[in-house]
Amino acid sequence: MYMAGFNQTPKFILRLIHWPPQIVYAIGLGPLMGNFVLLLTTIGRKSHKPRVTPLQYEEIDGQIYLSAALGQKADWFRNIQANPQVEVRVKSRHFSGLAETIIDPKQIADFLEVRLSRHPKMIGAMLRAEGMRIPPERCDLEKYAAHLALVVIKPSQT
Repeated sequence: MYMAGFNQTPKFILRLIHWPPQIVYAIGLGPLMGNFVLLLTTIGRKSHKPRVTPLQYEEIDGQIYLSAALGQKADWFRNIQANPQVEVRVKSRHFSGLAETIIDPKQIADFLEVRLSRHPKMIGAMLRAEGMRIPPERCDLEKYAAHLALVVIKPSQT
């Protein structure tokens, strides 16, 4: 039931939508987009080359939280599993960090509740598109979260 839309999107389309945020950040306009989208640089698990992915995020207590809609199949998530050292560009900041992967549905549901409380229209629309009623019941969030993965990035102390 959940995640049908993402699994049917051709991979080249997903790659095309990565370009505009990268261009916005490259020309110095990251603060305009940075309230919702950051640029995550991972090291490719096979290529060992830097891979940049624009992602929605939440900052909670100085840590960056990223949800993988494709769950553990997301390339950037799999890259982190192979090498948790990452680079983050968010707004006008750029920093290194250590990423921790989380696959526990209860922890991911907690994160979804935070996102829904902070961005009720945007996250509500995303959840409705996945067939959920709004406001969702906790059991529905946990069921949905079972298909997702979460990453917490702790900025490195420099």
